[in-house]
Amino acid sequence: MSNTDTFPASVPPLAETYRSLVLLVDDQVLICEAVRRALLGEGDIDLHYCTNAHEAIRVAEELKPTVILQDLVMPGIDGLALVRHYRENPGTHAVPVIVLSAKDEAAIKSAAFQAGANDYLVKLPDRVELIARIRYHTRAYLDHLQRDAAYAALRESQRQLMQANLELERLTRIDGLTGLGNRRYFDEYMLAEWRRAVRGELSLSVLMIDVDRFKDYNDTYGHLAGDEVLRRVAHAIRGGASRPGDLAARFGGEEFVVVLLNSGAEEARVAAERLVQSVRDLGIPHGEGRVTVSVGAASMRPRGDTPDAIITEADLALFRAKATGKDRYELSGPSGG
Repeated sequence: MSNTDTFPASVPPLAETYRSLVLLVDDQVLICEAVRRALLGEGDIDLHYCTNAHEAIRVAEELKPTVILQDLVMPGIDGLALVRHYRENPGTHAVPVIVLSAKDEAAIKSAAFQAGANDYLVKLPDRVELIARIRYHTRAYLDHLQRDAAYAALRESQRQLMQANLELERLTRIDGLTGLGNRRYFDEYMLAEWRRAVRGELSLSVLMIDVDRFKDYNDTYGHLAGDEVLRRVAHAIRGGASRPGDLAARFGGEEFVVVLLNSGAEEARVAAERLVQSVRDLGIPHGEGRVTVSVGAASMRPRGDTPDAIITEADLALFRAKATGKDRYELSGPSGG
């Protein structure tokens, strides 16, 4: 009987075409030729074979087969060891391996599956069965790759969505011009920290800051120059809220606010004095002088449900600073600077 006589002449057509790329690893050329003839005429199956088992991993990496037909007994290498090498190699670890063996023994089959084989055939197998199994494993492998690709695409989509949501959340909290927190974020933050301070019986301070004669600056130099002033002043203000947990925000227009956590009147005074000086040091020309700010500071140990009281106190202190010469700070108590 010839090597091809075990293969029947016809094979039922596949309902859905998945193109199979088969790598046969067998040192016997006669077996390779018999398998080639068995698959001849199957338009959805391409066969490549390797007779040198030591080259099998390299050939498989280059070919990227959908199925590997692996002889179990070859000179110079254990077929099961080669199966394990496929599984250890990143380029072939998921490729289905059909072991071909001359023996139909349960112990050998068990060892093959433990080594990582997906299927076991006694050679030479029935042609219909061989083609059916090649197609089955190809379809399972390509479906696996498709699921992995879809899962990877989904994960990437989720990552991008999460980044977009984080960026959107950031943008809803950040003032676009100055990069400081916006009014909405300040309101949320202030309420949360006020309530935390009430529970912990902690002190906190608020600095209300206003750019002096800002309308005159805009009228003289234009709104673009005015925007640049607000950005530079905001940068100086950010430096006054450098401790973890402190917040600098744009309150509205040319008005800013700083929240100092766990701080009393002395810390507020030092921060206000430093802030006034930091803006002076910018040296931004304004008429015959330079751009300055006025600051109102208030400190208290919170009581009640809302921070309205401390904001009102800081706002009144700011009003006094503006009314008594600008370019200075006032505390909510009797002293100013």
